[in-house]
Amino acid sequence: MHIVEIHVAPGRRIPTRSVQSVTADEGKGLVGDRYHGTRHRHVTLQSREALDAAAAQLGRPVDSGATRRNITVDSGDIPTKPGTRIRIGDVDLEVVRLSAPCRLLDDWIGPGAAAAMSRRGGSVCRLLSSGTLRVGDEVTILPS
Repeated sequence: MHIVEIHVAPGRRIPTRSVQSVTADEGKGLVGDRYHGTRHRHVTLQSREALDAAAAQLGRPVDSGATRRNITVDSGDIPTKPGTRIRIGDVDLEVVRLSAPCRLLDDWIGPGAAAAMSRRGGSVCRLLSSGTLRVGDEVTILPS
């Protein structure tokens, strides 16, 4: 599993922007993202494979940035069990909770998008270490 896209947004309802790398700040979040400085919602992860399944259900493409998740990986299931550890490059994360799809997806992607993304929203994680996350970095689910 590898990072294929990274998105950040400086504020709510502001479109995300795609970046090639981002600084992960332990205990704070991604520098330049609206959730930097929050207690637990440091990084959100999703799978391109899950987005493609949602797109097939919707009958139209689902843009990774429109979901407002930070990290999109190429394939595989994103763990949603709290406490699960993930390593991306040299940065360690811990799953906090499932990232439920927002109702605004119907506005950004189209009618039915929130329903199509149900159980495909990925995870919210906290940062356990600092470093740089880059497109192409390997993503590893660590043994419990």
